[in-house]
Amino acid sequence: MTELAPTELIVNGAPVAAAAGPDTPLLTLLRDELGLVGSRFGCGQGLCGACVVLVDGAPMPSCQTPLWQVSGQEVTTVEGLSGTPTGAAPHPVQQALLDHQAAQCGFCISGIVMRAVALLRERPDASEDDVVEALDTHLCRCGAHGRIVAAIVAAREAV
Repeated sequence: MTELAPTELIVNGAPVAAAAGPDTPLLTLLRDELGLVGSRFGCGQGLCGACVVLVDGAPMPSCQTPLWQVSGQEVTTVEGLSGTPTGAAPHPVQQALLDHQAAQCGFCISGIVMRAVALLRERPDASEDDVVEALDTHLCRCGAHGRIVAAIVAAREAV
């Protein structure tokens, strides 16, 4: 049997050679092999938003993204947003969520953070309606949606 070459990608600024098969979901690599557990397994169908990461800056559901699809690309997880190896300083979106006490259980929030970061990079002047629309695919049962939207709108100034 021929051994497959590892899939090479960049995760949070560090090169990774994934030994897992090319059809392995990106989320499996992130959580099980790299210990980056901020991205969550929710529905497993890319519909709830809990597993969203940035791939070359674009939000993508990592539970439905096979490794072959991200070969050679840059993947950023919620752990990699701060830009420091220790994650000492929260990203402005993360800080705004803390300041507004917008995260409750924390299950969905990492995917929401990643989607918000992508939105604000693309449209730094995103309106409240833009934020609501961008988060439409994210399921959150905590009832903190109003605070989440307000926090992201407030983060516009700092991003």
